Amino acid sequence: MPERNLDFDRIIDRKGTRSLKYDFAVRRGMPEDILPLWVADMDFRTSSYIEDALAERVQHGIFGYSDVQTPYFEIVRDWMKRHHNWETQEQWIVKTPGVVFAIAMAVKAYTEPGDCVLLQPPVYYPFSEVIKDNGRTVVNNVLYLGDDNRYHIDFDDFEKKIVENRVKLFFLCNPHNPVGRVWSREELTRLGDLCVKHHVIVISDEIHHDFIFQGEHIVFAGLKKEYEDISITCTSPSKTFNLAGMVLSNIFIPNHGLRHQFYRQMDAAGISQLGVMGLVACEAAYRDGEEWYQAMRSYVADNIAFTRKYVEENIYGVRMIEHEGTYLVWLDCRETGLSAEELDERIIHQAKLWLDSGKIFGECGRGFQRVNVACPRSVLAQALERLKNALI
Repeated sequence: MPERNLDFDRIIDRKGTRSLKYDFAVRRGMPEDILPLWVADMDFRTSSYIEDALAERVQHGIFGYSDVQTPYFEIVRDWMKRHHNWETQEQWIVKTPGVVFAIAMAVKAYTEPGDCVLLQPPVYYPFSEVIKDNGRTVVNNVLYLGDDNRYHIDFDDFEKKIVENRVKLFFLCNPHNPVGRVWSREELTRLGDLCVKHHVIVISDEIHHDFIFQGEHIVFAGLKKEYEDISITCTSPSKTFNLAGMVLSNIFIPNHGLRHQFYRQMDAAGISQLGVMGLVACEAAYRDGEEWYQAMRSYVADNIAFTRKYVEENIYGVRMIEHEGTYLVWLDCRETGLSAEELDERIIHQAKLWLDSGKIFGECGRGFQRVNVACPRSVLAQALERLKNALI
């Protein structure tokens, strides 16, 4: 049976479906008629093969405790090998209800209250929340925006922050959310060598690894055996196949000792089996979703190019940061002359757009906005037109 869900121009009404993106604007202080391009899920119907697999499982009618065996691992392993050239082993996989949950377990497993955890802002805001909420201390190695319109790492400051704060844990975001960098082999090696030198464990969030538009995604743990031994690699089909509501992630922990510590925290949290539908969806996605994935990725690439061209030609005072990975575009709005608060006010109440304000990703994100472009192009064009009119 051929793939049926390849019309990415189709607008699907998500209101009234318990959608966090569409049904909770008023509860979150937004106008009811706002157009949402914030949270990182897509407005595309997932692969029909996934729909069919889920429908078949529903027809069985019994939803008892469920788990997976070797075929699940083989399907996940084949995807990682085919798309990321990474050889994995079955015992490495720990299944969790999401990447943010996994990083919370890692914070508990590998640090003590008061310990320092290193981040590279502007970065995905739940990172800092998870650290602080667990009584640990955030240390920032701030990325800097270069003349090439890309963000870069200050490696001297990276090592200095590790040494001065006795950092035990580092959160690597690759591809980086929200700045869109796909870190190079050289950059990852410099980071990795410093972490090995100073005995720092690396939580590598690679959930956006299937959205690479420039360069190539390199699995951090796959670069060197020394990195493998200090790495917790976080992946999920949720971003790639629009399955966030299935609440399933595959976390790879090659080192037996680190894996044992992680499992202890999972046990303490009362987590054992996950929902059967997430397991079914993951298998179907990685086994049968290739055609849908390639078509979706091509459409998103065109949306990114469309956004770049529109911003350059139509929105004065705004520039799009050079984009290498993820479907989340990072807009620099500082030359509009508006403060971060004024910018938010105009976007929310004049443009009636719900974006992610840059300031939530750290102080260095003030004056920026993150835009989710994984939507029908007509919706994206409407959003950009609203943004232009609000910033005139």
